[in-house]
Amino acid sequence: MKPSVVIVGAGPRGTGFLERLAANSADLYGDRELDIHLVDPFPPGGGRIWREEQSPLLWMNSMAEDVTMFTDSSSKPLEGPVRPGPTLAEWAGLDGQHFPDRRAQGAYLRWVYEQAVAALPPTVTVRVHRTRALRVSGPRAGRQQVWLEGRDTPLDADLVMLTVGHLDAELDPEQAQLADFAERHGLIHLPPDFTADSDLSALPAGEPVVVRGFGLAFIDLMVLLTEGRGGSYGADGEYRPSGQEPVLYVGSRRGVPYHSKIGYTWRGERPPLPRFFGPEQIDELLARPVPPDFRRDIWPLIEKELGFAHYHQLFSAHPARTAVDWPDFEEKYAAADPGSPELDALVAASVPDPVDRLDLDAFDHPLQGVRFPSYDALQDGLRGYITADLDRRHDPAHSQDLAVFLGVLSVYGQVTRLGDIGTWWHGFFSYLASGPPGPRLRQLLALSRAGVVRFLGADIAVDADEADGVFRASGASLPGERIEARALVEARLPDPTLERTRSPLLLALHQDGAEATAAGLLVVDPADGRIVEHGAGPHPRRFALGPHTTARSGGAFARPGTNAPAFRQNDAAARTALAFLRDLSLVRT
Repeated sequence: MKPSVVIVGAGPRGTGFLERLAANSADLYGDRELDIHLVDPFPPGGGRIWREEQSPLLWMNSMAEDVTMFTDSSSKPLEGPVRPGPTLAEWAGLDGQHFPDRRAQGAYLRWVYEQAVAALPPTVTVRVHRTRALRVSGPRAGRQQVWLEGRDTPLDADLVMLTVGHLDAELDPEQAQLADFAERHGLIHLPPDFTADSDLSALPAGEPVVVRGFGLAFIDLMVLLTEGRGGSYGADGEYRPSGQEPVLYVGSRRGVPYHSKIGYTWRGERPPLPRFFGPEQIDELLARPVPPDFRRDIWPLIEKELGFAHYHQLFSAHPARTAVDWPDFEEKYAAADPGSPELDALVAASVPDPVDRLDLDAFDHPLQGVRFPSYDALQDGLRGYITADLDRRHDPAHSQDLAVFLGVLSVYGQVTRLGDIGTWWHGFFSYLASGPPGPRLRQLLALSRAGVVRFLGADIAVDADEADGVFRASGASLPGERIEARALVEARLPDPTLERTRSPLLLALHQDGAEATAAGLLVVDPADGRIVEHGAGPHPRRFALGPHTTARSGGAFARPGTNAPAFRQNDAAARTALAFLRDLSLVRT
């Protein structure tokens, strides 16, 4: 009986796992036979999110030189072989500073998939099934059956890997109430969704639309409802409406968009990371008898790590803005407890200008306590904030921001070992490190000046007014101002919870005993991605990686030279899988 692996989800995470199977097969599996089945209704490589058949108006939020699917010398610890490959820029012949459209990334991912298949031994076959997987059955000690939509017989598998990526979800109680309200009053309610798949044609031209969410989903929405409806930008950068646009009233918890991508490259010495939040600190946290509390035990270490990255760059690249020598500062910084008065006093005495000090709390709450006297003042204030952010993120005089960005990537590479630490950290990471390209924020400013986008500010609240049959939105930044609209858009992806997933596969796994965290993530063994079951531990034949699991990471592809956790996770899972299959084949022979 030929061994068989089923990979459910053929997007970038499934492709990355396949690449690691190919890289490790010679060492761990030799020339034995193996059938690999890829199950996904979307094309292999790009999958749903990065499929090539989507609007060319939608861009990546990374520069072409900052996107790779390949391991490199920074990938540590990595038991498998490093197999370098081209970045998107190198492969496509693009300017490295260019922000490509998503179709270009889809083509790159398709090529990576093809290369991974070609790198497999000739004794390995790959079969693609363009459909959905519905459930997995079978005993822990025996072959698994993967049931597919539209097929009466299952795929037999000695091992199953779930790399299903971002998933649709049933509405949470608040969204369900809003949807019911909208249906009863003939309104429009678009719940959290992948924006490229939302039916935006329901939003009428010229009418107000409340948008809750100011991250990347909003940027996609903004593009599709403006340029996507025939609008354009003139040579002067101003927006030329087509007349088909709705009027977007946008707000969020912070009330501001994610920070612009940094518009310059690194020069000089990089901060030696990790320093205060590395493997040693993670081991200590994991060794505690009770799970660490994020705010009490984890965040202070992260804050000190990011501060170290910030001040290392400030002292090395901009010494005139410091008052002491770096060795003296570094020694005292290392000795001070995270978040202590001693640390604050050291920074205040060593960095004269408060603008040059790192204040992550103020960074995370830019509009906290800010009240605007009028609606127009709020619009002017937000335009000023966005303009200042663009100026700073494109000015090497503030290169400590790029150092903090590198620090955040380093932290993300470590924090994945801690499993589910709640949602705040992932949101903060996206706000700081995964914002839109600078040109998108310049377009946002132009749309604001044209009156197509209007700002609601921080702590937005949306009420369903039963008496008048409309949505009403308000924010803390302008007390007393309420916007009335017949349409509400939730500009964010659905939360990846097992309890509300629309994936029958994951729902069945959960019902059959797979563990979930309090936040609804599928619990997997951090060592190799095996699915953990109640009372039984890691399943020997079922694996999962990706945003629906506790092995979630910053992305399935990565910035070169940053020791991306996804690559390490893929490698560990592939090696465990191949060793299991090798031992199984020896038993059968």
